[in-house]
Amino acid sequence: MKLSRRARGISRIVPINLVGARLSSFIFLAVAVGLFLVSAARPDNLQALRTGTADFFAPALYVINKPAQMAADYVRTATGIANLQEENARLLAENARLRDWYQTALVLKSENASLQKLLNIKLSPEHSFVTARVIGDAGNTYARTLMVMAGKLDNVDKGQAVLSGEGLIGRVVEAGQRTSRILLLNDINARVPILVEGSAYRAVMAGSNGDFPTLQYLPPDAELKVGQRIITSGHGGLFPYGLPVGEVVRLPNKDWGVKLFADSNRMTFVRIVDRNDNPELIQGDLNGKP
Repeated sequence: MKLSRRARGISRIVPINLVGARLSSFIFLAVAVGLFLVSAARPDNLQALRTGTADFFAPALYVINKPAQMAADYVRTATGIANLQEENARLLAENARLRDWYQTALVLKSENASLQKLLNIKLSPEHSFVTARVIGDAGNTYARTLMVMAGKLDNVDKGQAVLSGEGLIGRVVEAGQRTSRILLLNDINARVPILVEGSAYRAVMAGSNGDFPTLQYLPPDAELKVGQRIITSGHGGLFPYGLPVGEVVRLPNKDWGVKLFADSNRMTFVRIVDRNDNPELIQGDLNGKP
């Protein structure tokens, strides 16, 4: 009997709550519609209300929005750092490529300058030549030699004269299929027939393994002057006539020496001159004619 009363009590209460909920919903809906109509008809009338409402709820909205704002700032910061790291890696790679290009440009500039200097030496039309790259010091029984990237496949043969952009540097002493060894003028084994330009003095320039080859077999009455130009005389036909060699210097022991025009330490390319075996041309060289 008690349970039935409680059930009847609940059945009486629930409809009242449902009716109250419907009423509240109806009231809020009516107010919203009324405010919408008033706002649509005369927007200025509710401006103060909207502003006041925004000012009232602004602190609460700020507090509620603060964690989200902090999270967004953190994400932006992390993204920015990642972008900076990626950009830094890209710039480092680009800088490395630019350094490689810069070194390549320096090498090409040096090679171009060396090739341009070779054009300064004018050869007679009957002499052909081969341009070869210097690849290092040979390091054999000779004290002063160079290895070049040209050999018999390029018509290079033993005994041919070798020039740089400044003048004569030596001759070929060994010729392989693709490489050759050059005996430099300052090697103790080097001998070159020379002529003191502007005079009739002929001599032999002999290497000394030092910086200044010496002049041998000069006439006893030879009167030289420091700075006189030395060229090849063409005797023997080994070297063409008139190749620039160096200039006269006075050595500490009072002997006459030669300061070479060519510096073997700064050579990139050399010119190997084909020796002409035509007897008439060799005789012309022997007579001192170009």
